[in-house]
Amino acid sequence: MATCAIPSLIEVTQSEESTMDRTNRPLIARIGLLAVLGALVLAACNGSTGGTYGSGATPKPTAGGGGSVYEVKVANDTTIGAFLTGEDGKTLYVLTKDTPGVSTCTGACASSWPPFVLEGSETVKGGTGVTGAFGTITRDDGTKQVTYKDAPLYYFAGDASAGEINGQGLNGVWFVASPDGGPNSGAGSPSASTKPRY
Repeated sequence: MATCAIPSLIEVTQSEESTMDRTNRPLIARIGLLAVLGALVLAACNGSTGGTYGSGATPKPTAGGGGSVYEVKVANDTTIGAFLTGEDGKTLYVLTKDTPGVSTCTGACASSWPPFVLEGSETVKGGTGVTGAFGTITRDDGTKQVTYKDAPLYYFAGDASAGEINGQGLNGVWFVASPDGGPNSGAGSPSASTKPRY
């Protein structure tokens, strides 16, 4: 830890022009002067430490010295059966209009159906029951979208909590991702009033 010397208090000498007794000076003025001097000393000490992080910065946590590892898990619904979940237990979907390794959901579509993307050195692995291979594709905006058995994976903006399947069957092209790969086209389509046009 770096240290710095605190300078001695400035000696105040009386002059012929100022003969006021020190005890008659306002107490608040002396406290204010000491506070300013103290702040300057602390600022000088902080500036000399040469730490890795700037003032007020918090180190970003990492997993095992590298990027975060997201585990894709299997969830079960009494109506549609098994499906994949991603970050925070949110349901993962596939779009039947996509072709292997190619996403066709961009622009406004991607706002309703955010792609499952990785940043930096983040990686993904399968949990129990997830036997297929994961990969990534590079989207038009340069982000890395996760694929499962070559199918691009998405979340649905209409799912607020873990395990919700509000996007199941939308427009006959969006389905929860099956652990076997591809869409799980089981029952469970939401009402037409909730369907975005994608």
